[in-house]
Amino acid sequence: MRCMSAIIGIKIGKSLKELRRKRGITQERLAELTGTGYKYLQRIEGKKPPDIRLTTIVKLAKALKVKPADIIS
Repeated sequence: MRCMSAIIGIKIGKSLKELRRKRGITQERLAELTGTGYKYLQRIEGKKPPDIRLTTIVKLAKALKVKPADIIS
């Protein structure tokens, strides 16, 4: 089960990074917009992402002006 969770986390991280870069937003700025830690965003986009809560995905989506499903898919 942990393996599946890690795969999903990596996909979310890649999607987040792609969306963030398309909008020209740095990790630091996204952290400010969402009230999350810059280091936490680094970990989400990294090779060993932490589990991410749905509420965090919603905050990230609002800041990036996308639907939460855009980050998850």
